[in-house]
Amino acid sequence: MSGPELSRVAAPRSVLPYNALIWLAVATFSNGIDGYVLAGLLPQISHGLGVSNAAAGQLVSVFALTVAFSAPVLGAVTSGWERRRTIVGSIAFFVIGNLITALAPVYPIAVCGRVIAALGAAVMNAAITGYVIHLAPVEHRGKALSFVLGGWMTATALGVPVGLLLGQSDWRFPLIMVAVVGTVALVGIMIKLPHLQLPPGSLRERLRPLGTPRLVAGLLVSTGILCASYTCFTYAVLILTGPLHLGAHGWKIIVVMFGYGLASMVGNWVTGRLVDRFTPVRILTIWLIGLFVNAVTGAISISTASAASLVVLALVWFFAAGIGNGGAAVPQQARLASMAPDSAAIVMALNGSAISLGSALGGGLGGLTLAAGNPPHRLLVVAAGILLLTLCLHAAVVRISRRRAPALG
Repeated sequence: MSGPELSRVAAPRSVLPYNALIWLAVATFSNGIDGYVLAGLLPQISHGLGVSNAAAGQLVSVFALTVAFSAPVLGAVTSGWERRRTIVGSIAFFVIGNLITALAPVYPIAVCGRVIAALGAAVMNAAITGYVIHLAPVEHRGKALSFVLGGWMTATALGVPVGLLLGQSDWRFPLIMVAVVGTVALVGIMIKLPHLQLPPGSLRERLRPLGTPRLVAGLLVSTGILCASYTCFTYAVLILTGPLHLGAHGWKIIVVMFGYGLASMVGNWVTGRLVDRFTPVRILTIWLIGLFVNAVTGAISISTASAASLVVLALVWFFAAGIGNGGAAVPQQARLASMAPDSAAIVMALNGSAISLGSALGGGLGGLTLAAGNPPHRLLVVAAGILLLTLCLHAAVVRISRRRAPALG
């Protein structure tokens, strides 16, 4: 990198540079599709690679677990690196990993591809979020995070339908599509994204805030939100099969998942603007209460409603969950960033781990609940219990933060 290029260091601006942020949103879009696309293609994967459905499912699990355990280490190692270079390198790893999986002739190579893609995703998520936090002015931080995370929410709306449609002919096509979208983001970032060098400091200094219990508890709030979400979302087809008669009309699930994705985008858009007007803690509190109330009312209504109203009530619960889950990310990330502003890259890496851990726990807990003989709608009761515990944890974090440093709330 030449001398003039080194001088192009990004600094906070009074307005948002959407011409640069759009490429970060494209990157999160590719990552979001990758996170959803394989779960709907397990029979095709198992047939194509000659393994069982359970083994095919491990391609999803190994990705989530790799992100969960590698993100803190990689986030600490790369936290002092120049941000654009870090983002470009992580996306390159992500693209290569997806291509390896898509072209894998045997199962072990496919697993290796998922691990490589996950290593890239672990760094990408933290680096992109940290970049946005440092680049955007404080008064527009929520809007900037909402815009970039909107790529992930858009993927929620498009990932499952695209995966189900493209994957019917060959399960490898969606992964190739993810690699293509990631490459487009990579090129756009290299051309449009300004450099960003974080303030110098030792690794020990950057890690020091992570020794505070309230930050660890704050990260566990992310785990709780995603655990509750994936307890139901992983098995949404089973929960909705009875009310919507999905067995007879398979296309309905594509439409419903698309609607869920749109609802997530709405939630993300709303909180992105609310966070710039109110404190992240206040918005997150309201959103967590809403998620809990929706889970409780959904569990009661789906289990007791008449056949005439069951379809409407099931869809209301599912789409409201989409709004809640999609809207929780922005205030949670803004709140975590305020806890340790000098270690934002590491905190975002840890938050990525917390999210991946919650996703894996939610899927596993939902599976155990069904294996115990419970009907699918009972998963909403489990999700409500998780959200209640998460609310209590959130309240404890708020109380500790206000006692120690009210400004951080």
